[in-house]
Amino acid sequence: MKLYFDPHSRAQIAKWMLDEAGVDYEIVPTLIQEKAHKKPEYLKINPAGKVPTLVDGALVLTESVAIAVYLAEKYPEKGLLPADVEQRAQVNRWLLFTVTELEQPLWRIARHTAIYPEHQRLPADVAIASREFKEMAAVLEAHMRGREFVVGRSVTVADFVLAYTLDWAGEAELLGDFPCSRAYMERMYARPHAVSRIADAWRAASDAAAAPG
Repeated sequence: MKLYFDPHSRAQIAKWMLDEAGVDYEIVPTLIQEKAHKKPEYLKINPAGKVPTLVDGALVLTESVAIAVYLAEKYPEKGLLPADVEQRAQVNRWLLFTVTELEQPLWRIARHTAIYPEHQRLPADVAIASREFKEMAAVLEAHMRGREFVVGRSVTVADFVLAYTLDWAGEAELLGDFPCSRAYMERMYARPHAVSRIADAWRAASDAAAAPG
């Protein structure tokens, strides 16, 4: 398998799943800052020009959550996707909750604070997105009280997606009112195969850029 990877992206979710599953794979550096995701050879495999992409034999798979679910299904012996249909439904529920209710406001905040040119940024949209995130984070917080994992009593694919998203929210300073969610995220990143935290990945990139040639 090959994972087209940028450490400053949701490709970290796919890498975390691969490492948790303990399978062999090759990292293909695809750095967004160097516009590698827009090169013609990459666009042939991922026309959306996004990172990550997983190539597994003839299968070319994009979208970080789709990759994570595929890996959980490919390696059922790892127990990252419940066999029970009701438990699996709950995994799907929290995966969708994460990407629709938590991730989308974070994207809006990122666009209007860093991604868009300054003249296109709307501070009011940042305030709205922050409020929307907190409203949905309160739902998660209530759910996580007394829980170690988001579904059931063992780690599932939903936990890796959610933990990464909460780390992103922490970087946006949006987790101050959610101690259960913060503690859960810290437990996930304390796992032996956890990927780098978002702040650490950016710090490493800055250090590399500052190093003498």
